[in-house]
Amino acid sequence: MRIIGLVSAVALTGLLASPAAAEKLTLKFGHVGAPGSLFEASANEFARCSNAALGDKAEVQVFGSSQLGKDSELLQKLKLGQVDFSLPSSVMSSVANEFGVFEMPYIIKSREHMKRVQDAILESKLQPAVQAKGYRILGVWENGFRNITNNTRPINKPEDLDGIKLRTPKGAWRVKMFKLYGANPTPMAFSEVFTALQTGVIDGQENPYAQIWSAKFQEVQKYLSITGHVYTPAYLLVSDKHFSALPGDVQAELSKCATATQDFVYKTAADLETDLLSKLKAGGIQVNVADKDAFIAASKPIYTEFATSIDGGQELIDTVLKLGEGS
Repeated sequence: MRIIGLVSAVALTGLLASPAAAEKLTLKFGHVGAPGSLFEASANEFARCSNAALGDKAEVQVFGSSQLGKDSELLQKLKLGQVDFSLPSSVMSSVANEFGVFEMPYIIKSREHMKRVQDAILESKLQPAVQAKGYRILGVWENGFRNITNNTRPINKPEDLDGIKLRTPKGAWRVKMFKLYGANPTPMAFSEVFTALQTGVIDGQENPYAQIWSAKFQEVQKYLSITGHVYTPAYLLVSDKHFSALPGDVQAELSKCATATQDFVYKTAADLETDLLSKLKAGGIQVNVADKDAFIAASKPIYTEFATSIDGGQELIDTVLKLGEGS
């Protein structure tokens, strides 16, 4: 009986100290960026920072190239707890109206301007808007300044877009903007764009250089027109409910790394802009600088519509524009 008692005690001790009791948390980070993209670099840097800080408490694992789903699918998987982090950009304007302010053409002048905007409206406007939908923003990173590629003609002025079938992200304001310019905008998931360009389903698309290069769009596009028409932030997004359920020390370290990664993202993005434009030119795509003043003049109606159709729209526009003065 004594032996049985000792065996039972050892077994109980083994159960209490079993690996399952202190199992490392696995946190999945899904994004749509291809290898070599700014999204990939950003997510990997966040994972590096987080994993170094968390040690044996948790591990962030990154899955790019839409492996865990397209942007809209990742938003749903966050709520279900199937994914722990995603990195949406333009699609956020379909989550909450406030994000549509970043869809206004030429409203963000520089990364320093974006930092001031973030300081002014992240916690007061954007965070409450996403928390009402069940999400939380841990960090504001970058997708970047967007430019147009196509196979029809160089785009110098808005009228050059007339009739061009142009892929856009699934956000209402980007569609409205390109309709205003005369294009035929076609919302489409990023993962589907290369094949659609290659087969002629669409004529062109618009994205930052990092997305154009990493997705190899230059292989199936003749013209790159530097328009810089929209600057799109990217948001490190979590489920408010599921993130809140993590241990407090894990939450704290992840939040620190989310903030710390922004400096890495901005520096990497600035470096890529110079480096990748040179590579795109060397790859044979024809590059022109568009008449931005002509695009700005043609964009006024989209500002008016946002200001009049979205609650607080005019206030958001005024705040962002004021913070850009002198940029």
